[in-house]
Amino acid sequence: MSARLQTGIARLDELLGGGLIPGTLTVVVGATGVGKTQLGIQFARQGLHQEREPGVIFDMTARGDSQNHNDYAERLFNWTLRDKLAGDNVHPHEMWSRDTARFDSMHIFHRAGRRVTISDMAQEDWQEWRVDLQKKIGEAIGFFYGNFVHGVRRCVIDGIEPTDRPSDSFQFHMFEYIYHQILRKEADWVARDLCRAQFRENAELVAKHMYDYRDVGCLLLYTCHEMMLDDLIARRIESGDVLSNANTIIVMGKIRDGLKLGRALCVVKHRGSPVDETIVPFEVQHSGLVLNG
Repeated sequence: MSARLQTGIARLDELLGGGLIPGTLTVVVGATGVGKTQLGIQFARQGLHQEREPGVIFDMTARGDSQNHNDYAERLFNWTLRDKLAGDNVHPHEMWSRDTARFDSMHIFHRAGRRVTISDMAQEDWQEWRVDLQKKIGEAIGFFYGNFVHGVRRCVIDGIEPTDRPSDSFQFHMFEYIYHQILRKEADWVARDLCRAQFRENAELVAKHMYDYRDVGCLLLYTCHEMMLDDLIARRIESGDVLSNANTIIVMGKIRDGLKLGRALCVVKHRGSPVDETIVPFEVQHSGLVLNG
């Protein structure tokens, strides 16, 4: 197994027994504004120090603006994200050039203006949207593959909105595809999905740019309704919930501190590794998340 993926937050790495386990899914759960995106940016940036390539950020926000990744990256690390525009497809033969394939972030549903729950759509609207989703999946394959062949080994997926049932969310349907059919699939098979009829003419280059998917770490930032940490710790995991398939779960929420509210996190699941389940207060400072204690 490859070295643990450090989060960029030393105290959190201690709680995780050295960091996150490569080739697994980590889910960070918390309400809007609790600090999940800052944690994600710090994790992505840590890739520059550990793998010599910063991680990538895949924004699945479907309504309104993106998650301010650019602003956070600039403020925390003076890091100007190179965005891949939705709809800007990269031709398979362009994958082998870093200049045309290597991007830091992508907002896949930029200005889509869609509700995330399938039950909120009329049947004909959902059928039409499914056609668009197939195109989006093709763009996602190009984004991830183009980064992985150039050394990226960690990704952050953000912007999934809370729903009563994950099975009713088209965002979760797309995440399931990305996770199982891109992030956890042999590199040459991802290349086949990308190149299709052009695979044979690119086969030699595919063989020269192989990577091991078991080295790739995925951090999913999952927005929930619950704000208080106690409610998140007691949260029931339903069958089929993305949390049931996660190797690691980190919950972030509000705690009472006298007459004030503070913030704290806890690692509630970390399979295959020692874990410290201490509830640790943290602050969101100008330099990012700072854990106390």
